[in-house]
Amino acid sequence: MIAPALRAYHDHPTAGHFSSKRTYYKMKFQYWWPDMYHSTEDYIKACLPCQQHNHNRKKRPGHLKPIPPPHGPFQVIGIDFCGPFSRTPNENRYVLCITDHFTRWVIAVALPDCKAETTAETIYNEYICKYGVPTTILSDQGNHFKNQLMDAMAILLGHHHIYSTTYHPQTNGMIERFNATFVPQLAKLQDTESNNWDSFLPSMVFAYNTGQHNTTGYSPFQLQYGQKPKLPPDEPPKQVIFAKPNDYYQQLKKNLKIYHEYARRNMVRQKERSKQRYDAKRPDPHYSVG
Repeated sequence: MIAPALRAYHDHPTAGHFSSKRTYYKMKFQYWWPDMYHSTEDYIKACLPCQQHNHNRKKRPGHLKPIPPPHGPFQVIGIDFCGPFSRTPNENRYVLCITDHFTRWVIAVALPDCKAETTAETIYNEYICKYGVPTTILSDQGNHFKNQLMDAMAILLGHHHIYSTTYHPQTNGMIERFNATFVPQLAKLQDTESNNWDSFLPSMVFAYNTGQHNTTGYSPFQLQYGQKPKLPPDEPPKQVIFAKPNDYYQQLKKNLKIYHEYARRNMVRQKERSKQRYDAKRPDPHYSVG
């Protein structure tokens, strides 16, 4: 009874996706259940259209507290959905994006839906089976992420799942910024008549992962693999050197150590600069006694 009532009084076109107070006020004359107001608030906090389109126009007091960057790859990843897009011939409408918070390496998977089962299976197959279990997964509070299945997977595999406000730039901002980047890029590539955007998705992600990132100073590919990528237009090498496995491993370790140290230093500097810019536009908070 509760879920259909919330959908009817919040999601329906005649309800207009208004605030918790408005939605509760309309429902309270027709329904009652324990802790009704707070469950209405929780439902609207997880409403994807509301979080995408609601903007706070007032600059809140208080200064930015940057989250320290991870110390290496495969520790913290952000996950988010983009869509729904126009359905492709392969029946895809959504894209699940996964971003490593250290390397900025992106995985983007075209999917037919954003159900909890699809989400958990994709994270397991496309990330965990290839890169291992991260320490922390950061996501918004959408129903596709905040559910019993995802909770059970976190317990089973041993990672922490931290939730932020959906599409809030100060929390899961890294993945949000990528989403804002890749949608127009994909639109430039796709054949609008065929609506085959999912066919161009791997190429677009490759282009992103092999480009230098402004914050780290390196490409995600370099921080992930310890070497520069060979791109299709690149000239083939004039000679091939076969290094001994141990020599190659030692050199790779050196490269990754140097890349990671400089990248983290650049990340810390960028966060400090962002904090200065953010704080300059925000008043100091004032608190009342009592």
